Amino acid sequence: MALPWLESKSVWGSPASPNAENEAPVRMAILFAGCGFHRHEWWAKGQGASMELGKVLEPLLPFRDRLTFVRGLYNEQALKGNIHSSQTGNLLSGAPLASGGTIRSGTSVDQLVAQMVGRSTKLPSLVLGCEKSNPSVHKNYSMLYSSHISWSSPTTPTPLEVYPALAFDQLFKDSAELGDQSVLDSILEDAQDVRRTISRTDQRKLDEYLNSVREVELRIERAGQRRELQGWRPTLTEPNMNRPNDGYPQDIVEHMRLMSDILVLAFQTDTTRVCTLKLNNDHGTLRFPHLGVDYMIHHLLSHSDTDDWLKVNQFFLEQMAYIAKRLDSIQEGERTALDNSMVMLCSSMLNGHHDATQLPVVMLGRAGGRIQGGQNLDYLDNPNRQMCRMYLTMLNKMGVNIDQFGDARAPLDEV
Repeated sequence: MALPWLESKSVWGSPASPNAENEAPVRMAILFAGCGFHRHEWWAKGQGASMELGKVLEPLLPFRDRLTFVRGLYNEQALKGNIHSSQTGNLLSGAPLASGGTIRSGTSVDQLVAQMVGRSTKLPSLVLGCEKSNPSVHKNYSMLYSSHISWSSPTTPTPLEVYPALAFDQLFKDSAELGDQSVLDSILEDAQDVRRTISRTDQRKLDEYLNSVREVELRIERAGQRRELQGWRPTLTEPNMNRPNDGYPQDIVEHMRLMSDILVLAFQTDTTRVCTLKLNNDHGTLRFPHLGVDYMIHHLLSHSDTDDWLKVNQFFLEQMAYIAKRLDSIQEGERTALDNSMVMLCSSMLNGHHDATQLPVVMLGRAGGRIQGGQNLDYLDNPNRQMCRMYLTMLNKMGVNIDQFGDARAPLDEV
């Protein structure tokens, strides 16, 4: 809780939030699909609603007006190991990775946003996955790098929740929230500490300020009882889906759909504004019997450019399209939840042939009007094509204004 200006206390200013008081917040979701995509079918041509998309991206056709396709970005540090784990562990940070089984990467962009924005929500972030973590070592790099894209610190991968029921419980298990308590009651002890360190004139000013806050609290409470609260409110205050069954779903279709629903539900209830969803591990072992592709695990299949590999790629993009459709059905004033979000899908390599000289990046949503959408951007011949420039852009759209992230010192102004 902020204090009024006091003559006996020094103060520091902070930039105003970019969100207007009555506007819905911007949300950020990052989806990951390991092993890249079909090298002949990941492309976009043209701009806007008439943009042409390669077959991998066809599930996103209904959202072309809010789609941003980005070609040519890369992580320089990911080129050093040339294996899956060395290309995934720093995907969201651009940091150098420690080898030899040691764990050291960099704080990922989602967790940096969570540290700054997550104080406004019940959960700072939600970190979801559909394949269990692999703790082994492969070619001198820990496979934990392949299993995690979210890092709370350079040495700490953020715990990955792969059980839908437990992810659901993170959102709703605790019924009592900070907002249930009076602001004054929660800071009363701190206020008394401050009062002892200020002049008598400031003490009177502080007392008047706290009394005015109490009066506002009472007015808000009475307005709430009369259903007269103004401004943005979460679309839902309680879940509109049943708690998933305990355990690890054996059906990958059900698993991904449940995790996608939980992501949408988290944004819809404003339980968090930051989420990563790892659809599979890089160097993963998922199989896809529902597609008639059950003869080879995901990783081995990625080394081909067959029709079966294309089917698997489209299945992953269908998850992104499903999330976008759900978010677009949620009206938030003049915009939808999709309009108020950034949903990015990426991988640690362009294709299964370990090509990390450029990364596949596609984004849906307009970030509350801060992203134009319908864009096809090419940075392949740009000398400053760091993937971290994309993250710096996303940080800015979330209201986290910093001058540098990873190896990037300027955002992508075109996004």
